[in-house]
Amino acid sequence: MKNFRSPLPLAGWILAGVVTLSPSAPLLAIHAKNAGPENVEIRFKLPVPKPLTPEEELATFKLPPGFHAELVAAEPMIESPVALSWDEKGRLFVCEMRGYMQDIEAAGEDQPNGRVVLLEDTDGDGKMDKRTIFADQLVMPRAILWTQGGLLVAEPPNLLFLRDTDGDGVADAREIVDDSFGKAGGQPEHMANSLTHLLDNWISAASHGKRYRFKDGKFVSETTGLRGQWGLTQDNFGRPYFNSNSDFLRANLVPESLAGRNPNFAATAGLGVQILKSQNVWPSHPTPGVNRGYAPKTLRDDGTLAQSTATCGAAIYRGSLFPKDFRGNAFIPEPAGNLVKRVLLSEKDGIVTGTNATEESEFWTSTDERFRPVNAYSGPEGALYVVDLYRGIIQHKGFLTHYLAANIKDRQLETPFNQGRIWRIVPDQAKPARVSLPTESEKLIGFLAHPDGWVRDHAQRLLVEKRDTAVIPSLAAMAQKGKTALARLHALWTLEGLNALAPETLSACLKDSDSKVRATAVRLLGRPQLAELVPLIADPSADVQVALGFQLSTYPETQDGLLKLASQCGSQALVRDAILSGLRGRELEFLQALLQVKAHPAPAGIVQALAQAVMKERQKERVKTLLELTASQPANSPSQIALLTGLSGKSGAPKTASPGKSAPPIKFIYLENQPQALVQLLDSADKTTKPLVAALDAQLAWPGKPGVPPPPVVKPLTEAELALFETGRGVYNSICAGCHQPNGAGMAGLAPALVDSEWVLGNPEVLPRIVLHGLAGPIKVAGQSWNLEMPPMGAALNDDQLAGVLTFIRRSWEHTASPISPSMVAKIRQANSGRTKSWTADEIRTLQVANSPKKPSAAPAADAEGSASPR
Repeated sequence: MKNFRSPLPLAGWILAGVVTLSPSAPLLAIHAKNAGPENVEIRFKLPVPKPLTPEEELATFKLPPGFHAELVAAEPMIESPVALSWDEKGRLFVCEMRGYMQDIEAAGEDQPNGRVVLLEDTDGDGKMDKRTIFADQLVMPRAILWTQGGLLVAEPPNLLFLRDTDGDGVADAREIVDDSFGKAGGQPEHMANSLTHLLDNWISAASHGKRYRFKDGKFVSETTGLRGQWGLTQDNFGRPYFNSNSDFLRANLVPESLAGRNPNFAATAGLGVQILKSQNVWPSHPTPGVNRGYAPKTLRDDGTLAQSTATCGAAIYRGSLFPKDFRGNAFIPEPAGNLVKRVLLSEKDGIVTGTNATEESEFWTSTDERFRPVNAYSGPEGALYVVDLYRGIIQHKGFLTHYLAANIKDRQLETPFNQGRIWRIVPDQAKPARVSLPTESEKLIGFLAHPDGWVRDHAQRLLVEKRDTAVIPSLAAMAQKGKTALARLHALWTLEGLNALAPETLSACLKDSDSKVRATAVRLLGRPQLAELVPLIADPSADVQVALGFQLSTYPETQDGLLKLASQCGSQALVRDAILSGLRGRELEFLQALLQVKAHPAPAGIVQALAQAVMKERQKERVKTLLELTASQPANSPSQIALLTGLSGKSGAPKTASPGKSAPPIKFIYLENQPQALVQLLDSADKTTKPLVAALDAQLAWPGKPGVPPPPVVKPLTEAELALFETGRGVYNSICAGCHQPNGAGMAGLAPALVDSEWVLGNPEVLPRIVLHGLAGPIKVAGQSWNLEMPPMGAALNDDQLAGVLTFIRRSWEHTASPISPSMVAKIRQANSGRTKSWTADEIRTLQVANSPKKPSAAPAADAEGSASPR
């Protein structure tokens, strides 16, 4: 195959070596200024580990009683495997990232030595015995997916579609589906990966802002949010699960395409939900060679890793081979700890939560530190498959610390780098059966009821791809009368994929005994059938209520039903967010109507959210109407308090500066004069509402108001600064948005918000320091404490890229702060060239206060009829 250029991901794969080294030892890290303490002091001295054969490695595994590991493939049949995909015949495609970190200098990373190999088990014993190179000459490919009779291959910046047209197992045709699937030469630990065919017939990926679908003979795409760093999986109901290197599992519990529709309201209740709160890990041997093993609390006293630092590639087990209590569990690799975690998932009122399956132990551990599980899959025959990268180095050079580099050198972990294994976990008494799906469409329908998710998924995919209209009646019958709810769900989504959902089928499914089927029918219902949804407002299921919120809010003619849903169920966060998602530009009118509903008092949460959305819209006439509505409520009543809370901001209290910090700038809404409604609110406020009204008053401006500056004149960006802004947009979307989110709102437990952050909008010299050298918590952002560590990015970004991304975040989301120039970045980089540690909040705070100009560089963002332009 022709060379298809690309970089690499391995988001967060951080090594686990071990050693003791003298503080006087030479510095080994490639990027010394980003590589932690210069004085490397390793607490645990362990022998140089011998690379093990697959048989020797197998002996190091510890699994629960009743389970054993079987070798599916190993070197030399495969090398450096990172991802798998099966076709409908059960053939296994393996993505080999052979250029990744062949030494601590990453030599060969730009070479076209990556491959995709096709493996076959010709005798049915579960072990692959035939190998064909499907595609080679690839530069660090990172994701593959069988679909449409060919293989999607991610080799950034391209997403390729490769086909074997003559049946010899070698790809001989290719096309570029997308030329923005990651960035050529970008930071390899923050790059699109893990192509996954979801239940809704869309192909999604981790760390990527698009999804794909085959339509009218070609692949089409649409914009989405980002999901995690490395790895993407789904449960039986199509909900995507993902993670980051220090956060085991998150999920989108509601459709992302619907939840993000309203720019006036940031839906948070069902997106990026942290499923597992505890990040503790329990390796079965000392693992002191993690990248930041020098930091306090990274390691326990026995040398074992304390918390996740390299999480990736989770799988939701959807097979039937394991005992019943294992089905629906999450299995999550943590290669730094040489382990795979098992998490029990439970659901209540649409919210999924997770708990460790065992206390202070893991499902699968190894004492071989080259055991590097990086991806897990629920396989065709119901076994759990795990990709074992089997190597010493799994930390990319861009973040490699002196500490870890010393471990690698001392313990001879640079070699071998060209091995790799695929394992499957099987219950002791089970006999996995080979799976091969039929080619006939009518026979495929029966497989939608198969007990294994892999089989159901591929049967649905094949039926959609075949476009065989003759099977539509059979699919409709299964959607209505299938023996299991999962069969009915897959039949519905297969009909959706064929664009063949008949009104009578959906009407029948609205009455299904299973709430997930009813909710799916609500979601897929067309506009002509909206009247059928009204009786479902009384449905007790959270699934149905949330689906109704998304559907009814989309159409103005369903407002009466939506009002009923809001008044009865709007106190539930998922339902609230679903309702707000479809009301863009209609929030005020809906709020007015909601407050008139007499049967049920309007829930405070949805009243607050609607008011906040109107304020976010920043249209002065609508804000004035909202003020009048608020003043018309009984003084200091629950409805008025809810409105004032939304008008004034979430906390309801004026934002004040912490000691040593300046207050974040106020975004004034400029009016012609002081509203009489505001005067009324100020006069009638009591102890509860007084701080709310004060916070509201602080956001409003009019001519002659004491202490209020005139409307700001935002200096437009120059042509060069606009170019930097656009460069920064690409950097932000590929590297930053996975944690801080595309809207800058951050993610609970993972990353603070950038919007209106005093750290973003203050002294312009602060941000370059944070991004160049990292920031170690604890730190307060908008009054909330964070105790995480942002890694240094100075080695990954040049001056133009870094200046661009900082300019982007200082001029997006209604920010009007000054841009950051490459020359400023270069000056700060040079001045701190000897720095090897992350900044602390105290250090940055001192700089913020000492160097801040008398007038804040971030002018208040405002506009008489809306927000100021980000440019």
